[in-house]
Amino acid sequence: MAATSASGTNAVRYGTMRENVMNIEVVLADGNIINTAGKGKRPRKTAAGYNLTNLFVGSEGTLGIFTEITLRLYAIPETIIAAVCSFPSVEDAVRTAIQTLQTNIPIARVELLDDIAIKACNSYSKLTHAELPTLFMEFQGLACQVEQQLKAVREIAVQNGGNNFTSSDDVQERNRLWTARHNLFYAILALKTGCKAVVSDVCVPISKLPHIVNETQKDIRENGITGAILGHVGDGNFHAVMDFDPNDFEELNTIKGISDRLARRAWALDGTCTGEHGIGLGKIHLLEGEIGRTGVHVMRLIKEALDPYNLMNPGKVLHL
Repeated sequence: MAATSASGTNAVRYGTMRENVMNIEVVLADGNIINTAGKGKRPRKTAAGYNLTNLFVGSEGTLGIFTEITLRLYAIPETIIAAVCSFPSVEDAVRTAIQTLQTNIPIARVELLDDIAIKACNSYSKLTHAELPTLFMEFQGLACQVEQQLKAVREIAVQNGGNNFTSSDDVQERNRLWTARHNLFYAILALKTGCKAVVSDVCVPISKLPHIVNETQKDIRENGITGAILGHVGDGNFHAVMDFDPNDFEELNTIKGISDRLARRAWALDGTCTGEHGIGLGKIHLLEGEIGRTGVHVMRLIKEALDPYNLMNPGKVLHL
């Protein structure tokens, strides 16, 4: 997760890996070892020179090998309550998330699953949720605070057409819900026998999320692809998971086209072509379109300075 600056379901409250990595021990291409914040250091903040920690977080293994990572820790909350609510449309679900954040409710998790994702989740994890766009949510804190947050979000959800709003503080029930969410990739794979899947992610300003999700759903349907949308709606990041027959190269090329169009839609809405999965191999051709030719040139200079022989994860992120 540190290598791609990933985030996950808790990012809306606790941030991405960039906000939670305090120091990294890195083995460089020449064999030297550095500690990005100084050996043994773990300050809550620093202004000492360049931010080497955040240079390496998200570098996808192209600048060095991580051998030790110092992470920020958080207290375990007194009370944790999970909640689920379905909505008539993606717009209604996202509007609920936006209004929740605008009212400064410190929600810990808020995940969007479209109707196809919920169908897959129900089948794979033996759940019984309505097959509609749905929010999975979690509230954390003192018992009195959590109850107030839950009540406020329930009211917001109802105003936006939400129904079947259910909540539970039971540990087993809560774990069952989030296990189902984390198993969603396998659930979507199970929609099509013998398939593999391409997962593409983008991130846009939250207010733009309904538009791009609707356009992406339409693109997937019109091209006859089996796929679903799921996302960390609290920070505008979502994933399109698309199944394909590994022996059908035409279908795979169709999915690559959908993924490219998704990235360009995100750009048009002031977003990014990847919120947490990184550039890797599949999005190298998009990097210059996102940060510009000069930005890519600066990245190449950094890569060449730290790894002049291109030993570290060659072929990823940049063409050299």
